[in-house]
Amino acid sequence: MVMVKVAVGLMSVAAMVAAVPAMAHGQEIANDLERCASGGNGPAVLVDVRGFAAATGKVRVQSYPATKSAWLTKGEWLNRIDTPVRPANGAMRFCVPVPQPGKYGIAVRHDRDGNGKTDISRDGGGFSNNPSISIFNLGKPAVEKAAFYAGPGVTKITITLKYM
Repeated sequence: MVMVKVAVGLMSVAAMVAAVPAMAHGQEIANDLERCASGGNGPAVLVDVRGFAAATGKVRVQSYPATKSAWLTKGEWLNRIDTPVRPANGAMRFCVPVPQPGKYGIAVRHDRDGNGKTDISRDGGGFSNNPSISIFNLGKPAVEKAAFYAGPGVTKITITLKYM
């Protein structure tokens, strides 16, 4: 009888673990600002990106789980928004949904000529929490510097672009 209860208990735990959604990777999404509007449904991050050096090219906003293994690792991003640069007063706003409340990092790249390649001498970038970037860390701050907590609603952050 005890063995049956233990087996049933273990199956219940296994069923609960299986029911927890895994974080989907690599979803290209549209910039749906309605999701972050007043009364919008989260969890999501409302990202204000400031400091565009030019109103040309494309901007890419990507969210990552705030783990060392995923942060800025190719193919480990959660959601990506790619759109032409259309700043108003040097800024643009993005709504990035996240799978659940937790720790995340956001990376932004301004590809000034829109060629899809990073040109370190022309293109700009920025990260959540606005950590310093330099040629010495190849513009890639540690996850601890960029990580922030996104709650169950809409979390607001501002990222200021930097150019080398």
